[in-house]
Amino acid sequence: MHERAAVNLGATYAVPEEEHAAIRTKETYPALLARLSHQSVVKHFDAYADIDWESEEFRIDPADSRWELSADDALGGTAWYRSQPQEIRARIGLHLYATFMKIGAQFEGILKRGLLEFAADLPNGSPEFRYAYHEVIEEAHHSLMFQEFVNRTGLDIPGLTGLMRFGARRVVGLGRRFPTLFFFFVLGGEDPIDHVQRTLLRSGRPIHPLLKRIMQIHVTEEARHLCFARHYLKQNVPRLSAFSRFLLAVRTPFLLGGMSQLMMRPSPQIVQTYGIPKSVLAEAYGRNPTHRQNTLDALRKVRALCGELGILRPGLWKLLGVWDEAPAGTLAAA
Repeated sequence: MHERAAVNLGATYAVPEEEHAAIRTKETYPALLARLSHQSVVKHFDAYADIDWESEEFRIDPADSRWELSADDALGGTAWYRSQPQEIRARIGLHLYATFMKIGAQFEGILKRGLLEFAADLPNGSPEFRYAYHEVIEEAHHSLMFQEFVNRTGLDIPGLTGLMRFGARRVVGLGRRFPTLFFFFVLGGEDPIDHVQRTLLRSGRPIHPLLKRIMQIHVTEEARHLCFARHYLKQNVPRLSAFSRFLLAVRTPFLLGGMSQLMMRPSPQIVQTYGIPKSVLAEAYGRNPTHRQNTLDALRKVRALCGELGILRPGLWKLLGVWDEAPAGTLAAA
């Protein structure tokens, strides 16, 4: 086992906050990127050196009660789920986690290709070039550990639909053609899963050690990735033409509304496999104010950023069901 894992991910592990530019020293954008790049050198993880996949502790037993959804989960709180035998409750939970891992691996494949497109046209000496390649390397390890988890569950999970995979090809090209929209896509995929994982890690509930280790690695490195995306947008959106800012204002809530649900509700495969009734799905996700609030909370930081950048159109966000009347807060510290 890699020694770094024992130090950073052991009993003393604390969920890190997202990285921010240093306010006291008025850290410049290039200085921030240099610091993030340095952290990628001294605080990074390897999908196989930092996870002992053959450890008995990390073995996946589909009937393990630690896979069960908690009562405060949208589906886990329904009478239908609670009425299922313990082994079925555990298997549904494992299937959900594995599906999120598969979608995560596919999403990060899109992200890596988009980052390479983004970096391809950067000028010599650009501080973003080095950082982008550090992130590509880290996201590759994330995809490796997500897929390894899926493989070890024994479940054959398709992940994204064919239509979504087709659309992903257009997203990759945004890294070169419209990088600001691409980085809103990045936040639309990363912010919701980061919110879910941080909430679970801080919940105090029993978590399977393998799932916990994967989430710890992911949120630790995403603290840098999310920071870069937000600061890139802060640096570049104000420089765009009025028309490009209009396109961002219109397209961003559509991206966020669709992507947030990929990581926050069961896939069609899970619904079919376990025969989850439509009425239960409506109860858990359609009429559930807790699920709605969880979705809004997961998008809160992106909404605040859009407001700060002057591209927030409340009417459109309300129409798409991703508007929250509560204050989004400020990103002044970011």
